[in-house]
Amino acid sequence: MPMLETKNLYSGYGKLKVLFDINFKAYPKKITVVVGPNGAGKTTLLNSITGLATIHDGQVIFEGEDITRKPAYKIARMGISYLLQMFNIISGLTVEENLRIAGYLLPKNEIKDRIDEILDLFPRLKEFLHRKAGTLCGGERRMLAIGMTLMRRPKILLLDEMSTDLAPILVKMVMDKVVELRDKLGLTIVLVEQNAKKALEIGDYAYLLVSGTMRYEGSPQELMEHPQFAKLYLGITK
Repeated sequence: MPMLETKNLYSGYGKLKVLFDINFKAYPKKITVVVGPNGAGKTTLLNSITGLATIHDGQVIFEGEDITRKPAYKIARMGISYLLQMFNIISGLTVEENLRIAGYLLPKNEIKDRIDEILDLFPRLKEFLHRKAGTLCGGERRMLAIGMTLMRRPKILLLDEMSTDLAPILVKMVMDKVVELRDKLGLTIVLVEQNAKKALEIGDYAYLLVSGTMRYEGSPQELMEHPQFAKLYLGITK
C-alpha cells in the first residue's frame, strides 16, 4: 500500500491549472523520483500534496486518509516534511540555533537528543555547530536544511530540486545523503529533480512529468531507456 498517492489530480494556483489528471504513488522506505524539464509542474505537485496549491479535482491521500483540502499546517503535523527549493535557513543564526528553531514543537527535553541524532547523520555540521549558517557552502546548507526537516521526525520527506546551483561533487554528496536517509532511517522520500541523471541513479521508482501531465512511469532504468525519454525531457526533435 502506498504511503502517499494522488488520484486523478488537477491542481494549480487560483483558476490557473498546472497539473492535469496526475496519478502518483510513493511507497514506504523507497525513494520515488519525479523528473521533468523546467516548468513541467514538479514543484506544483509537491505544493498540491502539502496544501500550498489549489486543488481543482482529484484526491491526495496519505496513509489511507484523504488530505486533499486539509490546511498546510495540519498536513505538516501528520508527518509530511517539505523542503522547498528555496529552503528556509536563517543565515544570521548559528547551525545549532537553526536546528533548535526547527524542533520548536518537540518537548524541550528531547531537543538536545534530537540535535545529537542529526549531527550523527551529518558529521560535518558538528564542525560548524556554532558558525553562522550564512557562512556555510552550498552543500553544507543543503545538509543543514535537511537536518532541520528531520528535527520534526517526519514519516515522509519531500525534497524539491536539491541539486540546484551545486557543483557536481556537492550534488553527489547530497544524493548520497538522501540514499543514507532511506537506508539508515527507513525514510520514505519523494525527490523532485531537474537533474534527471543524478536523481534516477538513486531512485527506486520514477515518474516523468512534462507540461503538467505524467508521461511515463517505471523503474529508473526503464525510464532512462525509454525511446521517447530524451525527446520529451531534452526537447530533441530528430
